[in-house]
Amino acid sequence: MILIVDSGATKADWIALDDQGEKLFFTQTLGLSPEVLTREIINERLVNNFELYKHRKEVTQLYFYGAGCGTERMRKFLKEIFREYFPEARSIVVKEDTYAAIYATVEPEEHAIVCILGTGSNCSYYDGHELFQKVVSLGYVLMDDCSGNYFGRQLLRDYYFHKIPHNLSQKFYEEFDLDADVIKSHLYKQPNPNTYLAKFAKFMIQNKSEEYCQNLIRKGMQLFIDNYIKQYDQAHQVNVHFVGSIAYYLQDELKKIMTENSLTLGTVLRRPIDGLVAYHKKMVLNK
Repeated sequence: MILIVDSGATKADWIALDDQGEKLFFTQTLGLSPEVLTREIINERLVNNFELYKHRKEVTQLYFYGAGCGTERMRKFLKEIFREYFPEARSIVVKEDTYAAIYATVEPEEHAIVCILGTGSNCSYYDGHELFQKVVSLGYVLMDDCSGNYFGRQLLRDYYFHKIPHNLSQKFYEEFDLDADVIKSHLYKQPNPNTYLAKFAKFMIQNKSEEYCQNLIRKGMQLFIDNYIKQYDQAHQVNVHFVGSIAYYLQDELKKIMTENSLTLGTVLRRPIDGLVAYHKKMVLNK
């Protein structure tokens, strides 16, 4: 059995294939980002999934693409967990989620810039063969421009600094528990603070016709373009592909600001898992 996994910070999609490339099952777990989770929490999320626990001794190959897997230390950390949980796996590959985005969006031999705008954010240049990143991410606290956690952080700040228009501020208050102690508990005492922040971005998307939200979206997108996309000399010469819920649900706004910056918007996908399966059928199973 072959397991193919696309794991964001919020959730992970798992697809199992047999040796002929036929789909056996699809399941989801909470995200398994090694940067923000302990070994115990990751193991708990694996054990709590019935399909994975039931079939864990049947897995012979695992291809895991995840948020928080950008360093060798984090990849090694996850591999050790997976070796214990899938004892019959003779091949375990762990790569950062950017590779999943590339395999799902880029045509063979295509040169492109590939971006992730989901709970977190990232941007890489792909020359048709290799992945290049000019900036090493320092995580959600210092980076992640235009991500779900970026927008969530801005919404909370603006709410407490009384910068959200009154009618919108009231809606925000009615939808979420905005008690200061509750917020600080999630941010400083509970796991996945980045995922907690990102959940507030849904409010911005649902109210994106409001001028306040439009300005917030523009600011975040322009920051991402300036800090991430324009770092590459090839930015104005290649397609710029996007994967992630923020990019997917804000496609109209993204297309407009990309055009204003003389950049070419390529493919926009919510999740790359289907493209990953097609890639592995071709490359691993020789389909």
